[in-house]
Amino acid sequence: MSTARSVLVTGAGRGIGRAIAVRLAAFGWHVYAGVRTDVAVKSLAEERGTITPVELDVTVPAQVARLDAVLPDRLDALVNNVGIAVAGPVETVARDDMARQFDANLFGPLAVTRAVLPRLRQARGRVVFISSINGRVSFPFTGLYNASKFAVEAVADCLRVELGPFGVQVGLVEPGVIDTDPWHQMDGLIDSLENALEPELRELYAGHFAGERRLVAKIRAGAAPAETVARVVEDALSRRRMRPRTVVGRDARMLVALRTLLPARAMDAVWTRGLGLRSDAAGVASPAPDPAAP
Repeated sequence: MSTARSVLVTGAGRGIGRAIAVRLAAFGWHVYAGVRTDVAVKSLAEERGTITPVELDVTVPAQVARLDAVLPDRLDALVNNVGIAVAGPVETVARDDMARQFDANLFGPLAVTRAVLPRLRQARGRVVFISSINGRVSFPFTGLYNASKFAVEAVADCLRVELGPFGVQVGLVEPGVIDTDPWHQMDGLIDSLENALEPELRELYAGHFAGERRLVAKIRAGAAPAETVARVVEDALSRRRMRPRTVVGRDARMLVALRTLLPARAMDAVWTRGLGLRSDAAGVASPAPDPAAP
């Protein structure tokens, strides 16, 4: 009988989730990798260690229910990594997109957690939520994503206390900007978001979109590799006591410090300057003047 520790990693097909699955498998874990495509299955099959792909879209109840027939009786850990980002000025986000944001980032991961809790209790196991620095600091243009990650952190704080008597530890990992596909696709996403707006809103938010493009280019240059997060997760699952929160990346640590030290208005000013905007006396944001202009 195998003595390898077992872990379910959601969203293991690419990016951070894939890096976590590959690292844990290399360190002797039997990884049940939640994936949605055959391409991901083939890619993971080429990695060393024991990785068992599992069809899993966390927003599909039938697939969550099927975990019961796939997972071992004892599960040592769950890594809730799945997440999507719905972007755009808050007033432009459709209600359906709001629901989709919370379904993928909060309700789906909670459904998976509840489904495997009996196994985790038996193993006195661990739950890791891959949150984001956006769960501590709200970024402009990602209001609904921020809200979903704030909610994840609130739920994780509750679960840490509620599951403690059963020996189940719960921790949050809060990465900053990580070098994954979405960041490389961000320019096209910003273009599509702007083009989809009604002309009046497009004109109103033109300065915001221009500032967002500049800010994204600057932030993307300092992105950390996905393996940085994978190392933190492997440590969280191996240490005797998990840390309640682990911030990953210099950019994330800097933002936490700013959020702690600055009052709200000063933090607002950081983002306003970062986007190249200014607020008039009525609180209406407009593009800042170009210092190179005559």
